[in-house]
Amino acid sequence: MEFHDFSTLAATARLHDLAVNPYDLTRPAALNPGRIGSYRSSACGFDLLYAAQRLDDQVLAALQDLADEAGLVDQFLAMKRGAVMNRIQGYESENRQVLHTACRDIFSSTPLSPEATCQAKEQLAALRRFLADLEQGRIVNHRGESFTTMVQVGIGGSDLGPRALYLALKRYRLPGRSARFLSNVDPDDAVAVLADLDLSRTLINVVSKSGSTLETLTNERLVRSALERAGLDPARHLVSVTGAGSPMDDPRRYLASFHMFDYIGGRYSATSMVGGVTLGFALGHDGFVEILRGAHAMDTAAEERDIRGNVPLLMALIGIWNHNFLGHVTLAVLPYSQALLRFPAHLQQCDMESNGKSVTRGGHRVGYLTGPVVWGEPGTNGQHAFYQLLHQGTTVVPVEFIGFRQSQYGEDLVVSGTTSQEKLVANMLAQSLGLARGRNHENPNQRFAGNRPNSILIADRLTPYSMGALLALYENKIAFQGFTWNINSFDQEGVQLGKILAGRLLEQLAAEKEGKTGPLAGESAELNLLRAAGGIG
Repeated sequence: MEFHDFSTLAATARLHDLAVNPYDLTRPAALNPGRIGSYRSSACGFDLLYAAQRLDDQVLAALQDLADEAGLVDQFLAMKRGAVMNRIQGYESENRQVLHTACRDIFSSTPLSPEATCQAKEQLAALRRFLADLEQGRIVNHRGESFTTMVQVGIGGSDLGPRALYLALKRYRLPGRSARFLSNVDPDDAVAVLADLDLSRTLINVVSKSGSTLETLTNERLVRSALERAGLDPARHLVSVTGAGSPMDDPRRYLASFHMFDYIGGRYSATSMVGGVTLGFALGHDGFVEILRGAHAMDTAAEERDIRGNVPLLMALIGIWNHNFLGHVTLAVLPYSQALLRFPAHLQQCDMESNGKSVTRGGHRVGYLTGPVVWGEPGTNGQHAFYQLLHQGTTVVPVEFIGFRQSQYGEDLVVSGTTSQEKLVANMLAQSLGLARGRNHENPNQRFAGNRPNSILIADRLTPYSMGALLALYENKIAFQGFTWNINSFDQEGVQLGKILAGRLLEQLAAEKEGKTGPLAGESAELNLLRAAGGIG
């Protein structure tokens, strides 16, 4: 496949010209009914309202040209069909397919990557059998009791996505089922997670593709030790999700093992067995399948070539307009749903690990901005924290709001004439208007400049289906932006340097404990920084 450098595209030059005079959201009637009604796109139950972005029909036409010229949908389809997208031409790289979409292409009679989808179906069938054995009492503890809790032990993509989805969907847990997550190598995290658990009725799901991730293996050892101290056999409590043939793919040490594959990157793995085992345990097989169903629907919607009919692509291009042409270097994702508490944290990894790159797929230094800094917290809490900067700070931060018309539990109360859910959504809409329009005032301290671009994603209710669709929407948005910038969104070399340096420090500490000379030279920065940090352990 031929890749096009972002800076050489004709549409890029046109967009730079248009960015000289972007749409003014503060002028009278800028947000008129016609604009609000027409700047709306829909997919899989979500409506994207983007009238409060600093763009007009000319910009949208140029963004369409950009998508066509860069072949964004063609690249997306090539990815789904199994093209080797994880590579840098002429240089050593992972050279892998990128097939997280195959996990949810199981609903198609003609999947785009049949072999990967077949493997996904096999793993889903194995999970269904495992969950049935738990439900029907064929897998129980040493006293014949059912398991009530699953602790997922993993880090990065083996934690953030599954944790965010579980917290988002706790409302739909099976009776008597819950999940916890242990990721940080900080020993205090392990103590806190395990402190009040009945370990005899707890399953531990250890997730590592290689079976050698340092933090995960360390935490697994801690958990095994806790089980043994409680007089329990770890082999009857531990489950693994790992690569076939890894050290963790061992039926002697694990009650059950599920497989993950090289063609699914960690941050894109929540709809594979990386998320499936714990989500299936907590929500049931059908609940997990609904997540997959929503994700598949959004993957299909992302194949539309008209950007106004393709919400992930439209959001990607609006983000590029704000980032590359209007010069805004950060993005706040603000869910007006407490259940989405950890979703922005997942997006931080998914976006910043994917598109925090400075080399093109041709191996050349980029001459333009790539991935933005992504962050966020739920509203309305954030309104009483950092929204001051959003409204009146010197840095313009584009915002993506996420909201739902109805609450998950349906339990609410009318206070002062409105329900809490109505207050929640009204606050989200008000923030969008306030950021966009601003306010003129004779007191400069009460003056709001406006022209703070933002969009609103809104659906009826946060359910397994809508959560799957939302997850895939952002995964596809991130991929489209990486394709536009002509970077490899599917490796993470930046993670490796820290691991290497930490390994040297740990070798030194281990050697000193044994009274030996460590590998670090006396004048090395590593050794002197270790000394300056003082006693560790």
